[in-house]
Amino acid sequence: MAKHTKNERVRLDDAARAGWLYYVAQNNQDEIAEKMGISRQSAQRLVSLAMRERLIKVRLDHPIASCMALAQQVIDRYGLEDCQVTLADPSSDDPALGIAQVAAAEMEKYLKSKSPIVMALGTGREMREAVKQLAPMNCPQHKIVSLVGNLAPDGSASLNDVIMRIGDVVNAPRYPLAVPVVATSVKERDTVCALQPIRRNIARAQAADVAFVGIGELNEAPPLLTDGFITQRELEALIDSGGAGEIIGWAYDENGKQIKGQTNARVASVPLSQPPVFPIIGVARGANKLRAIRAALTGRWITGLITDETTARALLE
Repeated sequence: MAKHTKNERVRLDDAARAGWLYYVAQNNQDEIAEKMGISRQSAQRLVSLAMRERLIKVRLDHPIASCMALAQQVIDRYGLEDCQVTLADPSSDDPALGIAQVAAAEMEKYLKSKSPIVMALGTGREMREAVKQLAPMNCPQHKIVSLVGNLAPDGSASLNDVIMRIGDVVNAPRYPLAVPVVATSVKERDTVCALQPIRRNIARAQAADVAFVGIGELNEAPPLLTDGFITQRELEALIDSGGAGEIIGWAYDENGKQIKGQTNARVASVPLSQPPVFPIIGVARGANKLRAIRAALTGRWITGLITDETTARALLE
């Protein structure tokens, strides 16, 4: 690979940023110019440069130096095994923007293994969008298992369940967790989790080679509430107990400690070890998730993180 001068590297970084804003975040050239503080003509030239230098494929194929530096700082600060930081569009509230593509690429690395692996998956909007980005693959040697139940209290299926979709995309056997996310009682949770097929899938998930999970916030309208898994009263009780975030339904406080009792007494998801016994990669971004992400890192719920540059900077403050 040809070496570039410092000015050329800065120019390529700018081109990669403009290319990302255009092809991934779907900004027009006027919006790119405004966000980067340049003229429309300069924005047009940078997007053209990104194409000419083949920085743009289906995914952005250019390691932004500042993002790589941020990723290393997050690794050092929180003792992670891995961190990937992508570009950010500050004006977007899409929770999966940019990070879904990176998560999909990371999943594909594992799925390309010729040796059989077990991949465990959480749920959420970020996970759903990541699976949409996966390229079709033929992976009958692998097993895809769910970490979280896919049933709401009314019996409906979770809109963000990914286990069936990914099985179709990569042609791998899938093992769903056909239980409520949060059971109506401890007895109900114990009963359904004692069923032999459920016990087997929980055991598969706990012996996975890698897991990918979303990180949910606990605020006035978190996914647990809006998706119908908990009530307003249950949410208020979690917040009163110091709840900061949740992973596959397990709620934790600002120090990353699992909240005792409350809805956690009825969660039917796979229990997770702290620290994890296998790689667990969190996929999350955004100011509304910052508290939940920081607490997950502090409590060592995850070994890796895929996020964006704005969130990474905030985690380092």
